[in-house]
Amino acid sequence: MNFDKFRQTSGLSINPKGSEKDSKSIWGENVLLLHNNSIQIILRKRNKYPFLEDVQITAIGSEGKALARVNDRVVFVPLVVPGDIVDLQVIRIRKSFMEAKLVKIKQYSPIRQEAVCKHFGVCGGCKWQMLPYPEQLKFKQQQVFDQLTRIGKFEMPPVREILGSEHSEFYRNKLEFTFSNKRWLTEGEIQTEREYEHRNAIGFHVYGLFDKVVDIQKCWLQADPSNKIRNRIREYALSQHLEFFDIRDQKGLLRNLIIRISSGGEIMIILSFFRDEKHVINDLLSMLTEEFPEISSLQYVINDKANATILDQEIKVFHGKDHIMEEMAGLKFKVGPKSFYQTNSDQAEKLYACVAEFAQLTGNETVYDLYTGTGTIANFLAGKAKKVVGVEYVPEAIEDANENSNLNGIDNTEFELADIKDVLTPFFIESKGKPDVIILDPPRAGVHEKVIAGLLETEPARIVYVSCNPGTQARDVSLLAHKYEVTAVQPVDMFPHTQHVENIIQLRRKT
Repeated sequence: MNFDKFRQTSGLSINPKGSEKDSKSIWGENVLLLHNNSIQIILRKRNKYPFLEDVQITAIGSEGKALARVNDRVVFVPLVVPGDIVDLQVIRIRKSFMEAKLVKIKQYSPIRQEAVCKHFGVCGGCKWQMLPYPEQLKFKQQQVFDQLTRIGKFEMPPVREILGSEHSEFYRNKLEFTFSNKRWLTEGEIQTEREYEHRNAIGFHVYGLFDKVVDIQKCWLQADPSNKIRNRIREYALSQHLEFFDIRDQKGLLRNLIIRISSGGEIMIILSFFRDEKHVINDLLSMLTEEFPEISSLQYVINDKANATILDQEIKVFHGKDHIMEEMAGLKFKVGPKSFYQTNSDQAEKLYACVAEFAQLTGNETVYDLYTGTGTIANFLAGKAKKVVGVEYVPEAIEDANENSNLNGIDNTEFELADIKDVLTPFFIESKGKPDVIILDPPRAGVHEKVIAGLLETEPARIVYVSCNPGTQARDVSLLAHKYEVTAVQPVDMFPHTQHVENIIQLRRKT
C-alpha cells in the first residue's frame, strides 16, 4: 500500500503497520483496521493522553455515547455498547470525565448486533445500529428518567413505557443530502494506487467532520424511490461534469437535495444550487421529470449564502405542485418546502394522541399552541376544544397552518405570527381569551426565560410540554415546579437507531 499517497488523499498522519490484506477505512482522525473480526484503530503517534486497556463498557450515556468508569472517572466512548470489553485512547480530559476513541474491541457484548448499513460508524447518522431495537428503547427510557431526575430534581410519577416505532427502518418522510467534492474514501480506494478523477459525493457528513461527506449508495432511513432518485442525480451530474459543492471554499454548483415522501406516496424534490446556471439546471430538472413521473412536486432554489438553510430563500416550482399532502387521524395537512412536519409520520400520530390525552379537553377550553409550526397539533386538538390559538414566528408556517384548518373545515382555530417570548402579555390574553391549556413544542434549546415567566403569570390549568430534548425540558419544568406539579411523563421514539427521544410531560397547576 502506498502510504504517501494515502497521506496526500486523506490528509492524515498514520502508523503504516499491519498486513496489506487488512481492511482499512478512515474514522475521525485515525484509521479503522478490520482484521480477523477484530476492530482496531491505528492512532497518531505522540498522543499526550493515556491509553486504557481492558475497559468494560457499562452503560449508555449522553449524546448516544456509551460510558465506562476508570479510576472512579467516567469515560464517554462512541460506537460501543454495554458489555463490550475494549482498549481505548483518551482524547480529552475534563474535571469530572474523559472522552475516548475506540482502539480495539477485545470481547463483544452479548447484546451487540451487526449494523445493517455499510456506512455505519462513518456516516453521522444511525449511531445505534449495533444495538437491537428493544435495547435502544430501554436505553432511551432510562435516558428520559435520568435527565428528568438529575437535571429537573422535581417530583414526578413513574415514567410510562416508551412508545416504540413499528418500523425501525425506512421510517423517515424527509431526508436532506449534501453534495461535496470532498468524498470520504472507501476502504478499497485507500488501498489502490489509482489516481482519483474526482472525489464527488452526495450523502451525509462524516461523523465529526463538516467538510467531508460519505457517498451514500443506500440509506435505510427513507423508502424508495428515495435511493433511486439520489443515485440517478449523482450519475447524471458525473456524466455531465457538474460541479459538486466545496463546503470549505464555498464554490461549485450542486449544493443540497431534499426528498420528502408523504404517507400517501406523494414525492417532493428540492434541489439547491449555489449558482444560477439556467440551462444546466433546466436540463437536470427535466431529466428528473422524464425519468421519475411519480414526482408530485419538483422545486429548486439558488442559495449563494455561506450556510445551507433555505428558509430565507425563494424556492421556485419547476414541475407539479408547490406542496404535497399528508394525512393523519382523518385530517389533511399541506406540506410545503419550508414546512415543519414530524419526520416519522406513524409515530407523529401516537405523539399527538398522547398530547390530546394529556390536554384532557372537554370541548369548553381555550388552548394556546405555542411553537405551532404548520398547525398540526392545533388542528389535531381543535375538534376537542372551544378554541385553539396557534403561535409561530415563521410566516410560511402560519400560511400553511391557516390553509390546513381550511382544508379540514376547522373554524375554531386562530394563528398568530409572533415571537413566542412576546406573546403571553395582558393585551394578547385579553384579545384571544385566557388559556385553560397551553401546549409547548419548542426547539431543542427549550423555552425562553420570558416564556417561562409568562406561563407563571398566565397560570393555565394544564401545560403539555412536548420536547425533543429531555435535558432542556427538565430545566424548564424545574422553573415551573413551584406552581405546577408533573402528573404524567410519556417518552415516544421518533428516531430509531439514534439516541434521540421525544418526551411529553403533563403539568397541572397546584391548588
